[in-house]
Amino acid sequence: MTSSRSTLTRSLAAASWLLLAPAALFITAVVVRAIQPQLFEPAHSAQGIVMWFAARRWTLLLLLMALPLFVLVAGGATLVSVWHDDAPLRQGAREVVALARAHLSTLLLAAATLIAAGILAVVAGHILTD
Repeated sequence: MTSSRSTLTRSLAAASWLLLAPAALFITAVVVRAIQPQLFEPAHSAQGIVMWFAARRWTLLLLLMALPLFVLVAGGATLVSVWHDDAPLRQGAREVVALARAHLSTLLLAAATLIAAGILAVVAGHILTD
């Protein structure tokens, strides 16, 4: 992998995590709110976060759908490109730890892409059931 491709992958991985943060916060708040009564912390704070998102319609489209969709598409395209161009990644490596260190940004990007897919599935499921 060239240095510029590695830098691009690293940058995209970092940006992906930042773009997923609002949706991850919302999903986490929904789960925390459902776990315990809202009279107690942290469910009470989680309810405040959920209500903040609910009070602003643009958050559904931008923070919960558009940003995760962008991460899913950009991350998926980058992962396909890296997979195609990097033969050692395709063939595997003798030492998994060394491979993980060498491709840490790619693995982080893959994780962010999968999280984006999960967030989109949860949001789409919620929209379809309402």
